[in-house]
This record gives sequence, C-alpha cells and structure tokens, in this order.
Amino acid sequence: MAGVHEPHAFTLYGWSACVWILVVSFQYGYHISALNQIQAVLTCRSTTSPDASSTFLGLPTCIPMSDATFSVVTSVYTVGGLLGSLFANVVMDRLGRKGACRVSAATTAVGAGLMGVAASLTPLTVGRLLTGVGAGIGICVGPIFLSEVCPPKIRGTVGVLTQFAIVIGIMVTQGMGLQFATPRQWRFVLLFSAALSIAQIVVSPLVIESPTWLDRHGLLREKDKAARKIWKNAQITSSTDDFSDDAQDPLLSAGEDEEAVPVEHTAKADEHEAAISIPQLLSAPELRKPLTIVCFSMLCQQLSGINAVLYYSNDILSTALPDLGPYISLGITVVNFIMTAAPIFLIERYGRKSLLSVSAGGAFLSLLGMGIGLNSNMIALASVAILTFVASFAVGIGPVPFVMIPEVSPRHAVSALSSVGLSLNWIANFLVGLVFLPLRNLLAHGDSSKEGRVFYVFAAMLAFCTFVLFRVYRG
Repeated sequence: MAGVHEPHAFTLYGWSACVWILVVSFQYGYHISALNQIQAVLTCRSTTSPDASSTFLGLPTCIPMSDATFSVVTSVYTVGGLLGSLFANVVMDRLGRKGACRVSAATTAVGAGLMGVAASLTPLTVGRLLTGVGAGIGICVGPIFLSEVCPPKIRGTVGVLTQFAIVIGIMVTQGMGLQFATPRQWRFVLLFSAALSIAQIVVSPLVIESPTWLDRHGLLREKDKAARKIWKNAQITSSTDDFSDDAQDPLLSAGEDEEAVPVEHTAKADEHEAAISIPQLLSAPELRKPLTIVCFSMLCQQLSGINAVLYYSNDILSTALPDLGPYISLGITVVNFIMTAAPIFLIERYGRKSLLSVSAGGAFLSLLGMGIGLNSNMIALASVAILTFVASFAVGIGPVPFVMIPEVSPRHAVSALSSVGLSLNWIANFLVGLVFLPLRNLLAHGDSSKEGRVFYVFAAMLAFCTFVLFRVYRG
C-alpha cells in the first residue's frame, strides 16, 4: 500500500463518466422489451393498422409476420448477445474499456437504426441481431469498467447501478411503446436507441479510459491523469490494483472470517501479466474457483426462471385472470424498479453474500408459492408470489453477480471471465425462454390445474445453483 493514496469519492466528472458507461447497460435492458409493446402494430395485427401496403415517409407502416416469425426475430437478440459476449474479451483487451463501449454503441446504433428504417423482415432481423451483439459486448465491459473507475469504498454501490440501468431501460422502452404503438410512430422507439448510441459515441472523446487498463499497458502518465480527473484527492504513484486488491475482500459480509475468502488475490503478481484468452482461462487450474463462482452466479440468475416470468407473466395468469394479467405485468416492472434500487443502499452495509442469501431464499419460497397457488387455483397467492419473486430477485440475484465478476477475478483474467460468464448467461436466458411453455405443458399433461409444477423445477435448479455457488465460495 506504500505510495498509494486511496480515493474515497468521485469527482463530478467521475460520476459523469459512470453515467456514460451505464448507457450500454441501459441499451441492453431497452432492447429486451423494445418489440413487446409495438408487436401488434409492427406485425400488422393491430386493429388500428392500415392496410399492409400503406406507407409513411416511404416506409411501410407495418411488416406482416406470424407469431412464430416474430418469436424468431425476438430471440435473435439473444443469439447476437451470445456472439458479442464471446468476443468481448478480445475487444476489451485490445481497444480498452472505453473502446469496447464505443464498439458496443456503434453496433447498437447501426442495429437499431436498421430496424427503425426496415421495410421488410430481413433488415429487421439483421438489425435485431446487431443490437444483440452490441448488448453482449456492453454487458461484459460495463461492470468491469465501472469497477475499475470506482473508488473501492463504494465499488459495490456503484456496481449495482448496472442492473439498475437495465431495469430503467426496460421501463423506458415499455413506456415509449405505449406512447408510440401506432402505425406511423412505432419506428421512433427504435430510432431513439440509435440516436442515444450516436450521442454516446460523440461524447466519448471527453471520457477517460480505465486507470487499471492504462496501468496494465504501461501508460502510467495517462493513468495518473485519469485518476486525478475521476477521484477526489487521488495521488497515485503505483498500480491502482494495489489498493483494490489488498483491501478486505468486498465479497465478505461484515464480520466474516478472512478464511472464507473464495479467491486468493495475487494483484502484485499478476499486475502486469498479459491478459489471457478464453481457452487459456478454461485450462488454468488456478482459475477454476473464480470461474466456478462467476458461472454459477450467472446460472442462479437465469435458472431461477426470472425471464420466464418476465416474458410470460400474462400467459401464466391468463386462465384465471384474463383481464388483470397486463396490470400484474405492469406491477412486476414497477416492483423490479423499486427493489433494484434497494441494493444500492444495502450492498456495502450487509455484504454481497448476505444479499445473495436473502434473495435466493426469497426467490425459492416465491417459486414454491407460485406453484402451489396455480395448482390449487389460489390466484391471489400466485399473483403475490410472482411479485415477491421479482422483488427477491431484484435485491440480490439480479445485481450482485455483475458486481462479483471484477471482484473475484484476477486482473489478467477479468475480461475472459466476464466473456465466459455472460455468454453462459445468454445461453441460459435463451434456453429458459425457449423451453418454459413446452415444459409447463409437458408437466401439466393438459390439465390447467397442474401448470404450476414447472415452478418446482425452477425452484430446484435455483437451490442447486445456490448450493454450489456458496460451497465453492466458502472454499
């Protein structure tokens, strides 16, 4: 720690840089729901849609497609996300964290712009794929960039903002969709995203590069200059890794024994070690523990079934509450937003493990409640359980894994670990969305009173992933 004056707070410029970084996470959430509200008018199924041959400003007012085709267009986003995440480590290490954000913004701008001016199915699908690629890169680099520019004392609080930005993106796109779901205005939902990414690129020359990345590449003068711009009282004459890794492991809850540290940090040893590739990561025995932690934290997210609930909440309750399903879906979005704000204030006080434990326990009980409520026709129980499930997820399982990636990863492996973890996240996301309805119908055997059985499966998977995560984490 000699020679290091540890920063405790951001300058105004530092907070502005965080907002710039969070745009990539916002775009990730924005495009998750970008097509949901405009589906009917986009596919020529709205009762207010004119004839499919009608145009506005030279573009068709809608693009005819079946439900199956629309599902393909929607799911292409996850395919692009997987591709982006797989190559994100190469982009981050070669172009820097800021450069990776620029690539994410540029890809998103092209993709969203292409969708916004699409006159047929092909450009719409290609644009959707490109927005997924941009999101895949962005969701990898965003948490790492935030961690590397953030003062250690508030790293957890700032790290939670990744998930908060995602949730805000979902809310904004749903609100805009309600407003612009008309034959002549639905394209604005997509063009807004393109304009936001272009604005991010235009502003990017004013944003600093990560001091950690600069230090690893021997750009010490640039590193010190960046540190002084973003941190108050920053007088750093040695690696920024020194104070971040020599400090108590932030994953420890208050009062926990240091023997519980899951990863032996060797910051000084790997401070200038060359960044590793994904094949090198998978074959390195010393990185198996952080790799397992990252992978199972991501599996806890997706195998909990959160996206099944977000995608199909209307369908889940449609039999018993055909008129109230949309309002419950709106309630889910509001609860998700409110509860995602809670970890911003709780994570540094109670620790990562505590939030994960409470979150996983609440989600597990809520999944059981959904199953029991649906199987027993106790719709009030099922409705409340859906809301408590989303609330439980938002408190810990949702935001904490994004905070964990840069904290449990050695500096030379953080990019590769992020790519592997987020790629696994995209794959699990896609599979859950794909198999949920068929699995529900298979387990119900055609009996609507047994449709809740599928939630027992998700409860079991969540329990298993949480058990493995904490067993490995405790060494």
